[in-house]
Amino acid sequence: MMESPVKSSTYLLLPLALAACATQAPPPAAAQAPPPAAVTQGQPANPAPSTPAAPVPPQLRDMTIPRAEFARETGAKYGIDPAYIESVLAKATIRDGIIAAMSRPAEAKPWRDYRPIFITQGRIDGGKAFLAANAGALATAEAKYGVPKEIVTSIIGVETSYGGNKGSYPVVDALYTLAFAYPRTGDPAKVARENQREAFFRDELGQLFALGKETGMDVTTLKGSYAGAMGWGQFMPSSYRQFAVDGNGDGKRDLFDSIDDVVASVANYFVQKGGWVRNAPVMVPAMRDASAADYSAETIDAMKPAESFGVLGYRAPVAVAPATPAQVIRLEGTGGPEYWMVFGNFRAITKYNTSRLYATAVYQLSESIAGRDGALALATTQATAPTLPGAGTATP
Repeated sequence: MMESPVKSSTYLLLPLALAACATQAPPPAAAQAPPPAAVTQGQPANPAPSTPAAPVPPQLRDMTIPRAEFARETGAKYGIDPAYIESVLAKATIRDGIIAAMSRPAEAKPWRDYRPIFITQGRIDGGKAFLAANAGALATAEAKYGVPKEIVTSIIGVETSYGGNKGSYPVVDALYTLAFAYPRTGDPAKVARENQREAFFRDELGQLFALGKETGMDVTTLKGSYAGAMGWGQFMPSSYRQFAVDGNGDGKRDLFDSIDDVVASVANYFVQKGGWVRNAPVMVPAMRDASAADYSAETIDAMKPAESFGVLGYRAPVAVAPATPAQVIRLEGTGGPEYWMVFGNFRAITKYNTSRLYATAVYQLSESIAGRDGALALATTQATAPTLPGAGTATP
């Protein structure tokens, strides 16, 4: 999953702590003008500017020095021979396809276009089949961690189509590409964010070597997504190290071939990273008064008592304890804006992948897998909901 807009996250997304490694600093807001150059005898006072050299494509840049520095730092941090790290990275490839894929994430789509990518009849049927085939592992994980079996199943369905597409990129290549050639837009307003993302992937590359040391896995053989996420649940290396668990008691944490480990690890991630609360709500359609001002939370991390949204004209259509932490979000659906009241367990899903669209898709797919589609249909009627008493325009 890649948290970010990565999971580990998936996408697993899972989870995005900023990397500790140094990256290129943002340029100054305004560059100082250079002093006038001395005029050499015989040289025009204002020579014609020379044509600047074309930038070197990432795959053709000389990575020798930054690679050696990375190997030394990573080796010292994790107790790994820098020569081994250097030998692995010397064979890694900067891949244009990875750069292109990272430049056009699906989360940039509106909900009406994003939803059909993940919520399909085939994925619903596949989820039901996965539930039936792995009932024991899912029941064990649900009893231990409190995460519903449909949610765990949905994550695996969204991330890898139930193991059918775990990714074909060499993980070393994916992380090497994004650690040393993260795509840049050229927009000064995005420099800091792009630096952070590159630093994140550079840290994940280091964590990959640490994972190999801890598990005995040969990192050069691992395959995953274009973002470097691995296994049925698409864990990034840092999440694999921190949240993967041994679900079948064989002494290993195998997210590639052990369903028991995969299911238990996804559930453990939700609890340990996301703060999942057993039997607590995820999201419900928000009934909006006809006179209510438009509202959508800037951040779902800043939740407020559910009852505080009543003064704004937004209410849950089902009984919710007034003090339940909540937020209201707006999604652009096929029939117009959709308003949803989301709770702590929705926020837990966003710790797998920071996108609200992703979290909504995971939840709605889980409801379809469980055969509970009725409540979701209410969202299509929200735009014409009748005016309810107590509408207002205050901000909670």
